[in-house]
Amino acid sequence: MRPSFSFRLLPFTLKLALSFLLLALTSSCWFNPNVQGKGEVYLQGEWRQDSVPNQKRLLEYSLYHLKFSCDSFFIQVNSFSKVNNGPDTCSRGNHWSEYIKGTYIQRNDTLHLKGLFCNPDYSLKEDGGCLRTGVYEEAFRVSKKNDSVMQFASTSNIIPINAHLIKHTTCNPKPL
Repeated sequence: MRPSFSFRLLPFTLKLALSFLLLALTSSCWFNPNVQGKGEVYLQGEWRQDSVPNQKRLLEYSLYHLKFSCDSFFIQVNSFSKVNNGPDTCSRGNHWSEYIKGTYIQRNDTLHLKGLFCNPDYSLKEDGGCLRTGVYEEAFRVSKKNDSVMQFASTSNIIPINAHLIKHTTCNPKPL
């Protein structure tokens, strides 16, 4: 007959080591709180781009309205075109708006945005139909021009977004 394992038969030092290991394993892990993160203080609020350099000479350009609330963002992209890119029901006279919501993190001078295309009321936009749907990922190199002007230089677009602060807010983390 085989003897059953008993914690009492282990040497004291092994018991102590196992106890510390068990304590370390149970105290080092915890669930993330169900509240949004604080984000970057300098970004909190609404930022608007009023124009782009040489916009009258461009065939297409976009103007951005960015809102940052704690670690979340909401972007309205207003696009303009002098050429017909498709059905008029989508571009409405060569002008259309797209909306994106998501979260961001900043590493050094780069702002990483990850979100989804949505409707103006923040509801999820369904696939198909006009304009872009699905996942939105973008990285911007951020540089502060002064207290109320920020430049967001996209890694996928050559025209930087020069946005001015139109409303400053403070982060009040909300439950997720």
